[in-house]
Order: sequence, then structure tokens, then C-alpha cells
Amino acid sequence: MNRRHVLIGAGGMIAAASLGAVAWREATGTMTAYDDYNTRLRAPLSPDIADVIRLATLAANSHNTQPWRFRLTRDVIDILPDLSRRTPAVDPDDHHLFVSLGCAATNLAIAATASGRPGEVTIDGQTVRYSFTGGQPHDDPLLAAILRRQSTRSEYDGRAVASADLAALQAAAAMPGVAVAVVTERAAVAKIRDLVVAGNDAQMHDAAFMRELKSWLRFNPRSAMEMGDGLFAAASGNPSLPTALGGIAFDHLFKAAAENDKYARQIGSSAGVAIFTADAADPSHWIRVGQACQRFALEATRLGLKLAFINQPVEVAALRPELARLIGTNRRPDLVLRFGYGPALPYAPRRPVPDVLGS
Repeated sequence: MNRRHVLIGAGGMIAAASLGAVAWREATGTMTAYDDYNTRLRAPLSPDIADVIRLATLAANSHNTQPWRFRLTRDVIDILPDLSRRTPAVDPDDHHLFVSLGCAATNLAIAATASGRPGEVTIDGQTVRYSFTGGQPHDDPLLAAILRRQSTRSEYDGRAVASADLAALQAAAAMPGVAVAVVTERAAVAKIRDLVVAGNDAQMHDAAFMRELKSWLRFNPRSAMEMGDGLFAAASGNPSLPTALGGIAFDHLFKAAAENDKYARQIGSSAGVAIFTADAADPSHWIRVGQACQRFALEATRLGLKLAFINQPVEVAALRPELARLIGTNRRPDLVLRFGYGPALPYAPRRPVPDVLGS
């Protein structure tokens, strides 16, 4: 649900010149084509049940792995974990995977209700079920935000968020068994920043983590559209590279010191940080964390805010106790988000609906 960008520097520009503009476009595709792709992906909801699934897939998820399957019957939609899309280096206990299912469940319920399929979300172990009936379409103020929400991995403008909006964010995230701590006091944000930087540094010195991260990077529009998943370079504000050259740049130019500095700046530019915790550390509670987080993210989007995951102190287990202490809890921290006012970036890709259907 967060991740890194690749710096290319002068070497990439020299390579681009030698390769030639036409060959470069052939290797990378164009942002014009990618924008057209995303316009179709984020089209307004239609009454078709497949469109409900499409909006569900626009939910936040770890590494943009989209680790879900949707199973449709006459009046039920099940969301199942797709364990083939696990990320064991960063998420060894599948915590983020189950959080991702909860995020999708929130989108699904909003979109289904808006399409005339009101119902109820239930959680049975590792499966989420949406049982619905027929009814009149009922819009939700968060529906439009589904199409616009993104993890915006850039610097924000440092403006504070009004207290009424902070209260609205906390109200939107209210979920039994889940708590959210919204931190805006600068000294506390700085302490969280230090934990993020420490976690990032540890991960970037972990060879397994780096191999896994690289496998989910999509260095250009062509790759992002063909794969329909992963961490698209442009979505982090970075230029496109041919896939082979992107891999070389990642190996040689993606360094911990520069990434640590980047995270410090980004957190310093943010209005605040939200930390989610659950009553228990099991898949059903992690799904609930995802539901709460997605509603927080949609409300933030509705309010004109941007946000991005900074989960390093959750992913590096040794840092969790200090993060929990900072917010006054003895529970395991589940998610960390920064939020504030910032620019829009290109959206991340998604797989087509037929690719996520089935048991």
C-alpha cells in the first residue's frame, strides 16, 4: 500500500538520446494512451454488476498486487484472498493482503448500493461476503471519491487541516474493533517520521525485500497497461523507462540515503498522520482495518485531501512497539497514512474485471 520511486539522472537521458525517440516510445508506450486507459477504468458507475466489481478493484491495496478474487452468485458477491499474489518479504503473515480485501469490500458496498443492490458486508474467517437484494439506486457521497482516490506519493503543501475535517475523517473511519489515531502535533509527527526512515533503511538493506519490490515495479505506461498491476513509475512522479533500463536504474541508482531523505521531506510536508489499530491480530480484524482505512481515504478524497501509505514501522516488526507507544496503545499498529493537500499524479493501473472473477 506504499512504495518507492526510481531516480534515473543523467544516465537515463543519455540512453534515451541514443535509443531514439521512436524506439523509446515503442519500448515505453505513451502517457496519452495510458490516460485513455485510465479514463475507461475510472468511468462513472453503470447498473451492470461488472461495473460494481470494477469500482471495488479501485480500492487501496498493498504494492498494487490486487490480491483478491470476486465470486458472484445470484444475490451474493464474495471477496476471496488470492494467495498467488502474496508478497512474503514485506508481508510475511498476509496482514496487508487481508487489509486489501477490506478496502475492496468498502468500495463494493458503496458501488453496489448506488447501483440498486443494497446489502450487508459480513466477514467469515478469511472471506468477505456482500449479500444484497434489489432496490432503488441510492447514491453515497463517497461514490465519486472511489474514482478519484489515489495514493499520492509526493510532497504536500504543509497546510493544516481544519478541525471539523479531522473530525469527519475520524467519523468516516469508525468501525467496531478498529481505532484510528490522527496525529497532527509536529513533534509527534517528527517521531513517526524517524520510525518511517528507520524502517525504510532496514528494508532497503534487505535483499529479499528489494527483489520482491523490483518484481512489482512497472517502469513505463506500456508495462503498466499490459500487466494491469504493480507500482507504476509515473504514479510516483517519475519518468518512464524501458523495462530493462528501468531494472538497471533500480539496481544502481535506488539508494537508501536518497529514499530516506525523500520520506523525511514528504512527511514534513504533510498535515498529519493517521495510524490504524485493531482489537486483535487476525485476518477478520485486518479486513475490518481495511474497511475503516478505505472509508478514511474516501472521505479524505471528498474533502480535497491527498494521502499516502508510510507503513515501514508496521512492516518492520521491531519498530511496532515504539510506534504503538507513541499513540498510547499496546495493540499492534496496522496501517500508517500521511495526509495533506497536494497535487494529483497519474493513477495506478488495475486488472480488467474478467481477470479477478472466479473462486
